[in-house]
Amino acid sequence: MSLTVPPALLDAAERGPVDDAEFVACVRDSLPYAWQTVSRVAAELAATGADHADNVIPPPTDAERGQLLRALASDAIRAGLERHFQVKLAFQNCHRVAAFRPAAVDSDAYRRFVSARGQLLNQSPELRNC
Repeated sequence: MSLTVPPALLDAAERGPVDDAEFVACVRDSLPYAWQTVSRVAAELAATGADHADNVIPPPTDAERGQLLRALASDAIRAGLERHFQVKLAFQNCHRVAAFRPAAVDSDAYRRFVSARGQLLNQSPELRNC
């Protein structure tokens, strides 16, 4: 299961659209490692003039790796994180999360990061199990 949904939030979802802040709080509470990783790269991006910041540190365990996979493989979760942090997220392997400024989405750096070549160059024997 990707998210641990509080009963009140599930009730709200059954009645109609849910508040974005409540959804993002559910993501934060359910996937703390993914939240911390995305939060960190978004903060690094905000603190610099760079067009992106990214995480190159593999998760310490498979449980944390699973959190990143669940967060970034879900269109709804990824979009919620992007709206909350005001970034465009990109993902390689099972840990390399990058936060780009929205204006940089058409940049060379973004295109390199999300390209097949970029994915292939980010492979190593240590990462084959992810």
